[in-house]
Amino acid sequence: MLTTTQRQPADDAGLEQRQTLVLRAWEAVSSERELQGVIEAITQVLIPVIPYESIVIISFDCEDHGPYAMHIIREPRRAGESIGEYLDRLGNAALREGETAEEYFNRPEFHLEEKRPARPLIPPEPDPLQGSVSYTCADLFAKDGWYEHEFYIAASGLHAYASVKLIVREKVIGAAFFGRMAPIAFTEDDMAILEDVSRALAVAVANALANEEVRNLRDQLERENVVLREQLCLVQKFDEIVGDSQPIRRVLEAVEQVAATDATVLITGETGTGKELIARAIHRLSPRAHGPLVKFNCAAIPDTLLASELFGHERGAFTGAVARRKGRFEQADTGTLFLDEIGELSPEMQVMLLRVLQEREFERLGGGETVRVDVRIVAATNRDLAEDVRARRFRGDLYYRLNVFPVHLPPLRERVEDIPLLTSHFTAKHGERFGRAISRIDRRAMNLLASHHWPGNVRELENVIERAVILSRNGTLRVEQDVLPSATAAGDVNERFQIQEREAIESALRASRGRISGPAGAAKALGLPPSTLEFRIKRLSIDKFRFRATGN
Repeated sequence: MLTTTQRQPADDAGLEQRQTLVLRAWEAVSSERELQGVIEAITQVLIPVIPYESIVIISFDCEDHGPYAMHIIREPRRAGESIGEYLDRLGNAALREGETAEEYFNRPEFHLEEKRPARPLIPPEPDPLQGSVSYTCADLFAKDGWYEHEFYIAASGLHAYASVKLIVREKVIGAAFFGRMAPIAFTEDDMAILEDVSRALAVAVANALANEEVRNLRDQLERENVVLREQLCLVQKFDEIVGDSQPIRRVLEAVEQVAATDATVLITGETGTGKELIARAIHRLSPRAHGPLVKFNCAAIPDTLLASELFGHERGAFTGAVARRKGRFEQADTGTLFLDEIGELSPEMQVMLLRVLQEREFERLGGGETVRVDVRIVAATNRDLAEDVRARRFRGDLYYRLNVFPVHLPPLRERVEDIPLLTSHFTAKHGERFGRAISRIDRRAMNLLASHHWPGNVRELENVIERAVILSRNGTLRVEQDVLPSATAAGDVNERFQIQEREAIESALRASRGRISGPAGAAKALGLPPSTLEFRIKRLSIDKFRFRATGN
């Protein structure tokens, strides 16, 4: 064991050799951009003078002080290979998966060359890694005690090693380890040369750490930019759809997934939930966005005119048909056809539509020419089509053709946390429309809006806000109970609904002892996101803490 605190002056030849080695080491640092290249180049310089088998750089910036760079002369690192992959390929000693070097040497069956048991973990003298001096060991297996890091050195098969501190601006930033397989000590002259060369190595390590920090910051900025771009893109994609609740997020994710395909989409949901907005979003995000989006309400046209409206007619096909007219399918060619209220089609029209969906071709009324179209179908309904199929009110084969990718829009009462966002959006929209500058929304009005049952969903909410904007005074939006549609009837429904809702929430809180989230929480038992349940608890003025205290 040898520390290099004092050294004898070198002769002129030795001094000149050291200066030459140091100069070449600095040349290696300046010519190589990567730390791995630096240590490989320095090895080429040192090996003829100071033979060794391996060099390992330890950076004290790393939490575990693990290898930051390393080079084994008999087995160089491959291009792009990480330290972990490098060690795995070398097969570091006989360590089992997940086994530390200390555990390796403490195996009952393990014995050293001298048949002595494993050494104590820490010898009595201070660990050289904690000091600022160089250190050398002639033969690990002749020592009575090992430092913690020496277990790993011995596990790699090395007997002798030298550690040299890497110092930059009087700060120790790491250490360089030079190892030998044979128990051959590093001499005092060897240590002097390694210490001189370590100054160049220290600069190379400091540069590598700085470059790594710059790369990490750049990568972080790129990741943040990607997130911001995705968020901006999401806002642009769904700029007509307002809401940030979990149910509406799931809908938007589904829309984004299916839009890129050409699959037929069936949008279901109650009246006023925004099915047409979703259809527009699907079209706008699809490869067909350059083509037309043609909308057709199947319930708004008499049965006698449906075929003509959908498939077109030739001149003279019926009284009043004075010219050829293209139907909605032809108008939507290369684009998207949105069939709203699809559940209202008569059985005869269901048969005709099924053929078009299967063949993508049809004939105009009064004509014999077959017309082929390239159209994506997006249908919508507020009916339970599966139940209509069971009741034989809707053709099963047509239903399965339409229901390739279902998207269900939740009613407003299932995403009440979106009501403040929707209220602000509609207030700004109609405030600008009517020239009313509204700067605040009355808290009582917001509570009233949040507690309403909203049978008409978002459309009903917008109508209420539109009227409230017209009636607003002094820049404040206020909503009175009598402004809500069917106030008396709705009040009775709301009261019954709130009683049922309160009972269900209190029962779930009682079972979970007041816990909201988690596997055993009330939110999971009710099938609600925790944020939605918190909102409803606050709206209903339920004291969740009393359930934690008593469980009653």
